[in-house]
Amino acid sequence: MTDHTTLSYADAGVDIDYASYCLNEIDKTRARNNEVIKSHNDFAGMFSLKSITERFLDPVLVSGTDGVGTKLLTAIHCEKYDGLGQDLVAMCVNDIATKGAEPLFFLDYFATSHLKEVPFTKIINSIVRACDEIDCALIGGETAEMPLLYAKKHFDLAGFAVGVVDRHKMLSAQKVKEGDLLVGIASSGLHSNGFSLVRKIIFDNLKLKPNDVLWQDERGVFTVADELLHPTKLYSNFVRSLMKSTLEISAIAHITGGGIVENLPRVVPPHLMAQVDLSGMRSQKIFSYLMEHGPVTRDEMLRTFNMGVGLIIVMPKGQNDVVSVMKDCGEEAHIIGEITSYQGGSRCQVNMS
Repeated sequence: MTDHTTLSYADAGVDIDYASYCLNEIDKTRARNNEVIKSHNDFAGMFSLKSITERFLDPVLVSGTDGVGTKLLTAIHCEKYDGLGQDLVAMCVNDIATKGAEPLFFLDYFATSHLKEVPFTKIINSIVRACDEIDCALIGGETAEMPLLYAKKHFDLAGFAVGVVDRHKMLSAQKVKEGDLLVGIASSGLHSNGFSLVRKIIFDNLKLKPNDVLWQDERGVFTVADELLHPTKLYSNFVRSLMKSTLEISAIAHITGGGIVENLPRVVPPHLMAQVDLSGMRSQKIFSYLMEHGPVTRDEMLRTFNMGVGLIIVMPKGQNDVVSVMKDCGEEAHIIGEITSYQGGSRCQVNMS
């Protein structure tokens, strides 16, 4: 007689009990409590639009989805995870901010081989903190254990954000005109793009370790882990303030993968082009470091990294104290160029000298 042994999901590598424990350890979001419809352990997140319809004349929902990319591999290598939640939220909400939208709610997707091998709670709680900072509710998500699909201690993150803007205030390339100014808003560093090249330079070619010092200046000592894993800046509060200011805004470009030369033309009509001069922007050492030690050509840098510019605001000329108003809204801003008629070739010319 054959002896049959029963198997459980845990025997296959999926620990449902531990997953439930982790979910109970997640901090509760404080954002938009009056609009989130609470329903414990439900299949879907719910958000009331009643207050939206009261505050907006013609509300348009704006959505965006993104991930953190291979910056995750850098975090795993450095065993430094604190900023990943903000990275994920920022990559999504900064995209919807380009339409002038304020974020309403966010959902995350976390997948790994075994939850016990990764800092799941720390990362999700950092998502909660980022959402609370910009008044965006975390209304749900998905956690998946998939043995053998992911390497040990590896995981993936993805996110989805929904925001709202009044149709008549919505920003777009259709509003951009010849002569418009380009205003660069400083990034916090690399943000979450170009990390395949970053890792090749820093870890493969230079053989640096996470705690190795990249440079030291009057601001302090900067290690590999600190500089590479500085979180992506959240621009939602800034854009919300900007939309309420006296400034007239035409369009906003979020400078992510592809850099300025690929992202800025997305908000410029086909018959126009952007002339950009970065010489007035504050230099960030990480970009010159990578360019020198790669070495990486100027053109490759421009189409891979943000080069210190996280957003570019396109706006009509003739408005007083543009930079001062933006600084009052909380961000470092510089006029970096203008929109001109298309002259052939690239639709985005960039001067770095």
